[in-house]
Amino acid sequence: MSTTSINLIDSFQEFKDFKNIDRPTMMSVLEDVFRSMIRKKYGTDENCDVIVNTDNGDLEIWRTRTVVEDGFSEDDDLEIELAEALTLDADLEVGDEYVEQITLESFGRRAILAARQTLVSKILELEKDEIFKKYKDRVGEIVTGEVYQVWKKETLVLDDEGNELLLPKSEQIPADYFKKGDNVKAVVSKVDMMNSNPKIIISRTAPEFLQRLFELEVPEIFDGLITIKKIVREPGERAKVAVESYDDRIDPVGACVGMKGSRIHGIVRELKNENIDVINYTNNLQLYIQRALSPAKITSIKLDDDKKTAAVYLKPDQVSLAIGRGGHNIKLAGKLTGYEIDVYREADEHEEDVDIEEFSDEIDSWILDEFKRIGLDTAKSVLALTVGELVKRTDLEEETVKEVLSILNAEFE
Repeated sequence: MSTTSINLIDSFQEFKDFKNIDRPTMMSVLEDVFRSMIRKKYGTDENCDVIVNTDNGDLEIWRTRTVVEDGFSEDDDLEIELAEALTLDADLEVGDEYVEQITLESFGRRAILAARQTLVSKILELEKDEIFKKYKDRVGEIVTGEVYQVWKKETLVLDDEGNELLLPKSEQIPADYFKKGDNVKAVVSKVDMMNSNPKIIISRTAPEFLQRLFELEVPEIFDGLITIKKIVREPGERAKVAVESYDDRIDPVGACVGMKGSRIHGIVRELKNENIDVINYTNNLQLYIQRALSPAKITSIKLDDDKKTAAVYLKPDQVSLAIGRGGHNIKLAGKLTGYEIDVYREADEHEEDVDIEEFSDEIDSWILDEFKRIGLDTAKSVLALTVGELVKRTDLEEETVKEVLSILNAEFE
């Protein structure tokens, strides 16, 4: 190989080895870099041909100038006077084109080093763009990576190609605990460019993560035989998944749960024992709300379609089931159905109870309104819940709740 031929495979082997960039793209970048060198040295690259051989990595630069009469050259970068041309090729005449091959060495050591630095910068920039495009198209997909570093507010995860993924604390399930080297499964949540660097956010709390897990575990969902209509979650606590099948022969709930819970157990483990309710979707709103409040058994429902509210009446022993621990069950049922659900305790006609309005002389009206707001309109409906449950469901302080319970308990002593 001549000294004027530049072997790019040897000269830039490090980029080929460590950067995920194909050869044609690499050659295009190299051509741009050398054209920039030509413009800096000769003022223009219009009369230069940069030939890149993508098969063996060779690059050659050819410069063409028109032969003009001596003393008539207006631009030495585009023209060459006859006297000089004849010293290079005795057969040249005025009007001919003189073509010369430019050697890499002719640019000088400093220019070559500068070009190499420019190439490094362009390759890194190109690689970042490729990573951004790759993950932008993967938003909503599950990725698996290895924990590289754990910080207070986020965890750095590396994918199988060494790309950096960020798992913020807010996108982690409360029970998640990671250490370096752990494998992490999450869904790509958001991809942005921050100061020319791709920032890839992954999530384990997004509803899409649970949906992708179901697609992995339940072939009927992946094949489209069962459709997930909606997912709502309180990460690490409880989730409700509404499913529907267009084939009457397929039980969507049974297919999702699997034989003896075989399919859903893997998902529950991945979500740190998150309680998952799989519900058969229906257009019958009353039935849908009834299923959404499972495992509670409802006596009756009154709907207000204009206000999007549902008054649900239950037996006293079903109230706490409908509300759920920390109020998660009723909150998720509301999100799933799109209706604000108020739970009312259906009084037993043989059981003595007192309307909470009867206590207005001892308890402030705004406190009573707070209890009625969450469907507790009798003394025993309030007493049926613990202090902790009442504090979580209302905007009342623990001391206030304890004082109210003391007053109500005194009524039945």
